[in-house]
Formats: sequence, structure tokens, C-alpha cells
Amino acid sequence: MRPLILVKTLILLLVFNQLSQAQTMLKGVNLAGAEFDSGTFWPNQNEFDYFNAKGMNVYRIPFKWERLQPQMNQPFDDGYFNELIQVIDAATAVGSFAILDPHNYARYNSQLIGSSAVPNSAFTDMWSRLAAEFSTNPRVIFGLMNEPNNMPTEQWLTSANLAIRAIREAGAEQLILVPGNAWTGAHSWTQNWYGTSNSIVMLGVEDPNDNFAFDLHQYFDADFSGTSDFCGPNNGAAQLESVSQWLRAHGVMGFLGEFGGANNSACQQSIESVLDFMENNADVWLGWSWWAAGPQWGDYIFTIEPTNDFQDDRPQMAWLEPYLENMVEDIIFIDGFE
Repeated sequence: MRPLILVKTLILLLVFNQLSQAQTMLKGVNLAGAEFDSGTFWPNQNEFDYFNAKGMNVYRIPFKWERLQPQMNQPFDDGYFNELIQVIDAATAVGSFAILDPHNYARYNSQLIGSSAVPNSAFTDMWSRLAAEFSTNPRVIFGLMNEPNNMPTEQWLTSANLAIRAIREAGAEQLILVPGNAWTGAHSWTQNWYGTSNSIVMLGVEDPNDNFAFDLHQYFDADFSGTSDFCGPNNGAAQLESVSQWLRAHGVMGFLGEFGGANNSACQQSIESVLDFMENNADVWLGWSWWAAGPQWGDYIFTIEPTNDFQDDRPQMAWLEPYLENMVEDIIFIDGFE
């Protein structure tokens, strides 16, 4: 069995409770909106205050590459970049972690990373600039890309490894989250309908700091797309079993970067089975972030954005709260895995 996460340079400060093997460390939510096609809607301080009070300690912050960097290999847009910096600073100032998430599906203006239209050098340029900005904030986590898909898995691995190298060469030592191909589905990690399987190709991840984990996503409707309010009877924890065995066999960690369910009993059962599974397999699961919250979701079926001026919880929050009890109050730094 893989040993527990070991911290290399700074130890975990555990204020109230010791972190046990039954606990995952990072538990939070995607605060989406800055990547919306309809406009840019950044999360606000009220959201961080609300979710922190619930016990969450990690926020995945999606943004759109084209808005951040309107021309490849050129400086970032000052306004958008400064807003991103302010959001990341707000998330981390209260002791939480923030995941940078270019929400682009391995594309720029609909063209694949690693193609002649979007060469890997453009992807590494973006990450070099981001890493240089955030290298001094130990609570920032680098999520390489949201849900690569419909491309050779080998092509994505090449792009990912070059971006990892660029991050390290910029002086950033923090945790990197690496997705796979096929929307980085946990259920399909060992399958090959999309090409060579992630379970084969992604063993080739190269990080000179050896400080990375795999970003997995999982939904529980019939096609695992997260586009309906249906949850299948066998689409809960069963979808994590194969990838968990793979993680354990290869001594690597996973993070469930997206999952969610609509407000019905079947989805509640699926969600609770997944949360229980990760608690019981914390030797390979670093944690999770729910999809989603944010200021412009309205009545989206998965939203946990509170209503009535942050006074009223969404129903799904009641499912998550038991897993936020006895959380570590303050985690200083995740510096590496042994």
C-alpha cells in the first residue's frame, strides 16, 4: 500500500484533529464563471467566506485562455490577469488552496494544443507566465488544463510534459494536477475507445520535482457527461474502483477535480458513495472539488451557490457537510509525495 502523503519542506499544521488515513485533505468547489461564453463572472469574497465557513479548503478557479492571453506568446491582458490575481489572492489569503484551471479542453480558439495552429510553445508560454506570477504563493496549485479530449493521448502527454517543465523552469515548486485524455474521466481511465488509454500513456508524466497528482473527473448520468439530472444505480463509487487500483499500483495520487449530482435521491446516493469511497481510499485520493458554484449559475442543476444573500443553502450542500466535519483547519504546504 502506498504510504501517506509526506511533506518534504514544511509540515502540516493540524490545529484541531490529526489527519488520518480515512480523511482526504483537500475538499472544496469549482467557482466557475470567468470562463463562461456569455461573459466573465469572477467569484467574490462572499463566496469564499461562505464556503470557508462550511469547512472547504480548496477552490478550483476556471478561466479562459483566450481572455487571459488574447494573442499567443504575447503578454496577458492586464485587466483579466489582474482580476485573476485578485481572486487567487482572496482564496489563499484565508488559508485555503486555489487551483488555476485554464478551462479550454486542450484548445485555443477551438484548435488543439500540439497542432500547427497552437504549437506546444504557445501552451508553455502561457504556463511560464502564470508560474512566474504565482511561484511565491505556496497555496496555489497548477491545474494544467481542463478536460483534454478528441486527440491522441500521446499528443496530450507531450504537451503536458512540456508545460510541467516550463512551470518548474519558472521557479514554481507547487503541486501540479495533470489530466488525461477523454475528458479525464475516472471511469474510462483504463479504457481505449479514445485511443491509447490514459492508464498506459500517462505513466509517462515527467516532473523533475515529482510533485504532481492526476486530475480526474466523474459524473453519474448514463453517458457520464454531467448533463442531466439522472444518476444510474451503479454510477457512484464503482466508477472510481479501476482508476484507484491503477493509482495504487503505480504509487501516484488522484484528485477528483469535478463531480456533481442533481437534487434527487439517486444522485445523493451516488455522491455519498463516492465521498465514502474516497475517505476509505485516502492513500490514493488527495481530495475533491464539487462542480460547481459561482455568481451566475442561476438554477443550474448541480449548483451549490447559496441563495437569499448567502443565507440559504442549496440542497446538495447537506450531502457534503458531513464530509467537511473535523477538517484540518490550516494546511501549510503540500510540497511533494513520497
